[in-house]
Amino acid sequence: MRQIVLDTETTGLDPRQGHRIIEVACIEMVNRRLTGHHLHKYINPEREIDAGAQAVHGITLDFLADKPKFADIADEFFDFINGAELVIHNAPFDLGFLNAELRRLDRVPVETLCNGVTDTLKLAKEMHPGKRNSLDALCERYEIDNSSRTLHGALLDTELLADVFLAMTRGQNSLMIEPDTAPRPQLGADGQVRQRQPLRVHRASAEELAEHERVLAAIDQESKGACIWLAKPEAA
Repeated sequence: MRQIVLDTETTGLDPRQGHRIIEVACIEMVNRRLTGHHLHKYINPEREIDAGAQAVHGITLDFLADKPKFADIADEFFDFINGAELVIHNAPFDLGFLNAELRRLDRVPVETLCNGVTDTLKLAKEMHPGKRNSLDALCERYEIDNSSRTLHGALLDTELLADVFLAMTRGQNSLMIEPDTAPRPQLGADGQVRQRQPLRVHRASAEELAEHERVLAAIDQESKGACIWLAKPEAA
């Protein structure tokens, strides 16, 4: 299972008021293990940053002046999240901003590309009703060191959230069996289905087949005729 832990920082609180993404970070987990593969981008929002938002994340417009626009990183972002389950704390907030950016580019919504979304804030409220469930509160509850989080930052927050998510769902460490369903099609940045390249079949050479038969015969002899991989003539 491939999961992407995702976080954004923005110019304000509401994309419907024209606020934009200024930072996006994604880190990859495969079968509940961090792979070290990540995507992290600062983005020029092409607008002012609210003072309240800047006080939270500390990112200035001067710092973002030479950074790429969202349109410049959209394809790379699409490729990174394609086919994965997203893990987001307060998912409606980040998805709202991401889909607003994608609408400006006439692109398909995030949910079209990903294989579901897990909202860790919703999950935490179900697990810990009536308690504080901010990322800082969850770090404290699950004894995860967040001492370096003096300001919000998308990359640091995804790293902390990954640890929190793994701690919250520790019971899922047992073997997980994927449902017997057809695989989701892989989509390109334009929302079109990508054509999968046919698998190349490498057939064994005559020498390799002969060596295979020799090894099976040796196993059969050692096991006194109990080698189940060696084809034997059926009794008449």
